[in-house]
Amino acid sequence: DGDSFFLEGGPVGIFLSHGFTATTAEVRLVAEKFHAQGYTVAAPLLPGHGTTPDDLNQTKWQDWVENGEESLQKLLGICEQVWVAGASMGGLLALYLAGKNPQISGLLLYVPAIRTMMGKMDLLKLYLVAPFIKELERDSLDGSALWQGYPRLPLKGIIQFLHFQSATLKRLSSVSQPILIFQGRRDLTVAPDAGEIIMRGVSSAIREQHWMEKSSHAILLDEEYAEVAEISMRFIKENRSI
Repeated sequence: DGDSFFLEGGPVGIFLSHGFTATTAEVRLVAEKFHAQGYTVAAPLLPGHGTTPDDLNQTKWQDWVENGEESLQKLLGICEQVWVAGASMGGLLALYLAGKNPQISGLLLYVPAIRTMMGKMDLLKLYLVAPFIKELERDSLDGSALWQGYPRLPLKGIIQFLHFQSATLKRLSSVSQPILIFQGRRDLTVAPDAGEIIMRGVSSAIREQHWMEKSSHAILLDEEYAEVAEISMRFIKENRSI
């Protein structure tokens, strides 16, 4: 099920966002691990997702932020402590929200897409063809067969994703909460230095990074997802204030 979901649990809440072109199926396995240990989890289906690529072409990055803020505020209203987490573009959303909301307790970032493997020429071509071509075929889905989302890439949607990258980069220094970053050695989508970019940019005193040797970009669906969930929960327990 790739729709928005809310799993009611204890006083510690986790906002959990899927990535670009995906659905909440991308984060559901980890969400269930969190919920089984007593956490309350909110995972919204972001605007433009779970329908058609054309809908994503008509969505602005600010729509993702607004939608995420709504879920976050719901958690803040019922939980004593709230963490933000996200996969790929969802990691950007977690960073952006943490910079705006200092009451957030910490961040869990899974292959955060602050920089991708696209080179300068790839980006130039993208901007040139986006006004004329709606979608492009993917080279691959880069990961688990369990991944659910659009098989084609909506180009105007990608432009909005790139704008979101830039907006998030500018806000990194406003993030001061404990931060945990995961990257996969087999990830062909996010640049290897993405974690370092975030580590250097944030103001957080507590920073931790893990490389998962067997994981692709679909890190929350790959064979190491349970270990990722365990490390995440350990990090929360070590840094929670209640």
